[in-house]
Amino acid sequence: MKKVFGYLKPWLLLMCGGLTIKFTGTIMDLLLPSILAHIIDDVAPSRDVGLVLRWGVVMILCSIVAVTFNVWANRIASRVSRNTTRALRQDLYDKITALSCSQVDRVGIPSLISRITSDTYNIHHMIGMMQRVGVRAPILLLGSIIMTLTMDLRLALVLLATIPFMALVVWYITRKGIPLYSAVQQNVDKLVRVVRENAVGVRVIKALSKTEYEKGRFDEVNREVVSRETKAGTVMSVTNPMMNLLLNLGMTAVVLVGAFLVNGGLSQPGIILGFMSYFTIILGAVMGISRIFTGFSKGSASANRIAAVLDTPEDLQVLPPDHRDTDAHVLFDHVSFSYLKQKNNLQDVSFSLKKGETLGIIGATGCGKTTVIHLLMRLYDRDSGEIRINGDDVRSIPPEKLHTMFGVVFQNDVLFADTIAENISFGRELEEEAMKQAAVWAQADEFIDSQPEGLQHDLTIRGSNLSGGQRQRLLIARALARKPEILVLDDSSSALDYRTDAQLRGAIRENFEDTTCIIIAQRISSIMHADHILVLENGRAIGYGCHEELMEQCESYREISRSQMGEGCPAQQEEVTA
Repeated sequence: MKKVFGYLKPWLLLMCGGLTIKFTGTIMDLLLPSILAHIIDDVAPSRDVGLVLRWGVVMILCSIVAVTFNVWANRIASRVSRNTTRALRQDLYDKITALSCSQVDRVGIPSLISRITSDTYNIHHMIGMMQRVGVRAPILLLGSIIMTLTMDLRLALVLLATIPFMALVVWYITRKGIPLYSAVQQNVDKLVRVVRENAVGVRVIKALSKTEYEKGRFDEVNREVVSRETKAGTVMSVTNPMMNLLLNLGMTAVVLVGAFLVNGGLSQPGIILGFMSYFTIILGAVMGISRIFTGFSKGSASANRIAAVLDTPEDLQVLPPDHRDTDAHVLFDHVSFSYLKQKNNLQDVSFSLKKGETLGIIGATGCGKTTVIHLLMRLYDRDSGEIRINGDDVRSIPPEKLHTMFGVVFQNDVLFADTIAENISFGRELEEEAMKQAAVWAQADEFIDSQPEGLQHDLTIRGSNLSGGQRQRLLIARALARKPEILVLDDSSSALDYRTDAQLRGAIRENFEDTTCIIIAQRISSIMHADHILVLENGRAIGYGCHEELMEQCESYREISRSQMGEGCPAQQEEVTA
């Protein structure tokens, strides 16, 4: 909570100005019932019309000042809450993007989305309410009590007897409300997750006729959110009727006691009328305070969730320089790793690549092929062994330097709803010629030139207006555009036909002689010409060598080759090796 409120510091001076203005306007509101009581009890009996008019003008002026200052203060409050939330949301976004993959896995993407959206909204609402109502309501409450004490101590004491009971109600409901709203936000996380899954998988859902099933799944989560929200709202809604009950009981007692006092000549009608006005103000103030505690309960729960992310320590610290002289450009030395720290996803994997060499990685789904890339790029830290680039431990290379060494196409990579040019440049401010050349290397120039707008052709979300092969070629063009030091293609040619795949490999061989390549593939044809081939099975290396060596020594590789390329199929062999 303190972490979040620290974002208010730059706006403290503006807040103080707004609170001063709000205080002045509130005081004007408090004076109105007192002036009215004075007119009824003291001015009206004198039958001086001029004096009555003068006091009426004073009341009008007080009303104008109250309205003007309250509107002014509310505008300042909106500005402070807007700027504070914007800074908080920006830092939260920066922190989320800096989290390691393992930290994102633990928190969950749906939870991070709800924290940066609904939770920051709750903070915005809380900060604004605390400035608008949080100042005005307590001042009106305390001011009204003070004014009633000055008007008639006996009547005021009757009204004050209800205050301890109201404080007890507020304390109890607030203590119950914050945990309930925390539970609501956790259910919102689930709701976001289901919506996100449905949005991403909409084609699969329609293709498999699972629309009704997904509607039912969403309805279940939605009902759970509504149930939690209803429970929290029910607890918080007790505040208003309880406050009304206590205040009305107090006011009833005031009217009864006041009637006896007026009848006995111990009080005046104007004072009773003033008490009625102050009662209305107190009632409004108490209702405002109850809204404050509702907003505060939501805001506190959200602030704790946001602070939990902001306070997350970096678990991928850059270590001191650790260099070892070696002729290997990329080195894996007995590397083991587990995502859940239970069973190893990689076990004792080793390979060495010189600059400009190509490594092909093949194996069944889930054998750890992509994990090798994750560790090489230090998206995760290995559990044991060494990973070095140019002799430097990857843990000692700053992320901004490490990641610029790579050109990467991940297995499930993303195209954005923007132009083809922006998807290739990707914020790197590449020249148009460089983008066109990358498209030629990636065999993407033909379909790009077929578009009337060329590179300025707009793509839809995830490039859904392109075919699978076109998307993959565009992603490869993005990876090749800056001529990276290390090129990683993670199953990035699965949608390409054999001839286009062969042309792509030929373009890479001809134009990226000094680039070290790592190609993850399901097809033998994509990696059979690599300098080294790593065969993985259940996270272990069961074969390592060139194509010819593995055909002789590795039964699993030989089976994959025969199942894909067959025997006695010269036409296919010729196409593959073209």
